[in-house]
Amino acid sequence: MSACAATGASTTPRPDPALAAPLRPLLAAGRPTAVAYSGGRDSTALLQVARALAAEVGVPLHALHVHHGLSRDADAWQAHAAERCAAWGVRFHTTRVQVTAATGEGVEAEARRLRYAALASLARAAGCEQVLLAHHADDQAETLLLQALRGAGIAGLAAMPADSVREGLAWHRPWLAVRRSQLAQHLHDQGIDFVEDGSNADPRHARNRLRLGPLPALEAAFPGAVEALGQVAQHAQEALECLRALAEQDLAAVQLEAGAVLDVARWAMLAPARRSLVLRTWLAERTGAPAPRRLVERLLAELRPGAPPGRWPGPGGGFVAAYRDRLRWAAGGEAAAPTGSPTGRLLIETAAGDRVEMRPAAAGVPLRRLTALSWRPRRGGEQFLLHPRGVPRSLKKCFQAAGVPAWQRDAPLLYAGEALLFVPALGLDARHLSDDGPDLMALCWVPRQAG
Repeated sequence: MSACAATGASTTPRPDPALAAPLRPLLAAGRPTAVAYSGGRDSTALLQVARALAAEVGVPLHALHVHHGLSRDADAWQAHAAERCAAWGVRFHTTRVQVTAATGEGVEAEARRLRYAALASLARAAGCEQVLLAHHADDQAETLLLQALRGAGIAGLAAMPADSVREGLAWHRPWLAVRRSQLAQHLHDQGIDFVEDGSNADPRHARNRLRLGPLPALEAAFPGAVEALGQVAQHAQEALECLRALAEQDLAAVQLEAGAVLDVARWAMLAPARRSLVLRTWLAERTGAPAPRRLVERLLAELRPGAPPGRWPGPGGGFVAAYRDRLRWAAGGEAAAPTGSPTGRLLIETAAGDRVEMRPAAAGVPLRRLTALSWRPRRGGEQFLLHPRGVPRSLKKCFQAAGVPAWQRDAPLLYAGEALLFVPALGLDARHLSDDGPDLMALCWVPRQAG
């Protein structure tokens, strides 16, 4: 990552009023502002107008450039962007990302995800509070049509929001009502050059196919089609806000353990459409990504109160598991839920990377007993004491009494010599528990992190 402060700013021309109007209130607040600047037509126009307005109100302006390395011209584009910022007196920040195409999401999707993450990192490092993006009305229409052709729901038809907050930053698209032709004409009138990305004419990309063929034909047959599609996106965004409010209301009624668990019995009492909405919202919150349509469909068809334990595969190697009318999400590689906060020092680790940590406690196992430790697989017949006032019982009965689902019962058991010491998802065998004496340790199971 590098940054270069620009010097020698040239005279700032008066911005086009039609293009300046949507930006003016964003810059008038005086917040340090960044422009996502590729060097192309749209972002060049945005940087030029934002620069003029920032000079009027004295707002610090930064340009953020992400080098994807996908084109042989990427170095030249980066150099052009740096030179333009130097001439315009705009602070320039750039970083490189590596698109591997190994994630299964496609080159375009991976590049987009990496670009936004890089922009956020650059903006925070520059002390910016908001980022301006140059998407315009034509981009919005293309996005909506692509989502519709993929069978998207309301969230997809809402296309790109004008304003959003992510990673502690405000993101703004002030030109969603401005046509691409307006930006091209503005740069022509100002005599400002920009870089041309030859891949924008490559029909292998879905957006290019839509831009080069169907969308112009649609506009020819239906004048004002781009503007109408923009209105559809706005209506969808309003509907999406209503659905989010409804989902929050329903989730509050059916989730447990701070949202980690869904109560299947309560969930089943909702109307079918609301059950689907709750599942999609809950899964998106758990996984950080839109819920896979196939997973939601399976859960709607197979999840029932009183049903036997079930398990459904999800994204990233994770899965959804139902046990005793409780639905949980487990990330890829998760073996069992932690039994405490992993804040201590390592005691012992499995070959798979799961570990037990220990920390001083008022009640726990004496440190002197934590010797000759070994992991052993569950073989059957093991006896475990859940509570100091109870009696040792079989692990199966202890798991059942503690409500531990079957998919969390396969982790190895920790022995001290020949004595069963610790069971993941259950904790310390109470026969080793003490509240008197020096060096008492609490133990905590920490599943390996998903890779």
